[in-house]
Amino acid sequence: MENKGKYALITGATSGIGLELAKLFAKDGFNLIITTRDIAELDETSALLRSEGVEVWPIAKDLFDREQAFGLYADIKQKGIEVEILVNNAGQGVYGQFDQIDIDRELRIIDLNIASLVVLTKCFLTDMVNRGSGRILNLASIASKMPGPWQAVYHGTKAFVLSFSEAVREETKDTGVTITALMPGVTDTDFFNKADMQASKAVQDEDAMADPADVARDGYEALMSGKDKVVSGLKNKVQVAMSAVMPDSTVAHQMNEQQKPVHENS
Repeated sequence: MENKGKYALITGATSGIGLELAKLFAKDGFNLIITTRDIAELDETSALLRSEGVEVWPIAKDLFDREQAFGLYADIKQKGIEVEILVNNAGQGVYGQFDQIDIDRELRIIDLNIASLVVLTKCFLTDMVNRGSGRILNLASIASKMPGPWQAVYHGTKAFVLSFSEAVREETKDTGVTITALMPGVTDTDFFNKADMQASKAVQDEDAMADPADVARDGYEALMSGKDKVVSGLKNKVQVAMSAVMPDSTVAHQMNEQQKPVHENS
């Protein structure tokens, strides 16, 4: 009952890791604000989460547009709701060689993965610091630790998210607010379809993909215990540790081998 009346805001909450996180918050008694672009998905997810006996407020926003991130904050403030926990989960990638991908699509991904995340963190963190309590979970990735051929922009955005999260965490360490970065690897979500990545070697072995429920649990526990970051999954922990001691050029080559299309010759 200690969480009764507290609100958690989760972006990209209707599928994958975001949905599994929303379920965990609901089970622990948090009221929820959930957002994504699709109104029908929001309505369906809201009904599912309300079965836990919590309030759920769906808000349709397109966070590819950074102005809608400001609008999301304004809508919540207008309702007089205090957000105790912010989960910046919404994110997307695009697959292919950088010189061949549409620049407008890449810029939209940068706006979603970086700009809107920064806007929401700025707005809600300011409120949290002023009152002396709050938690933020930012979805980074093990991609944040290694250059990613075939996903150059996505890996770059996640490197930003991790660096940004660690820096702001240090700035606010004495304020009663914690910032945690969740770093999953390949996870069984719709990410790869949205990124047009079905041809990549990285997604051919579905059995090797992490369960989004397991990733969400790792992130939730790290967030609630105030950790700075968590790499989800033993295999991913090993990969991150190995990449830290290898030259970046070697890591980039290995990622190229992992992520290139299956029809490409080694």
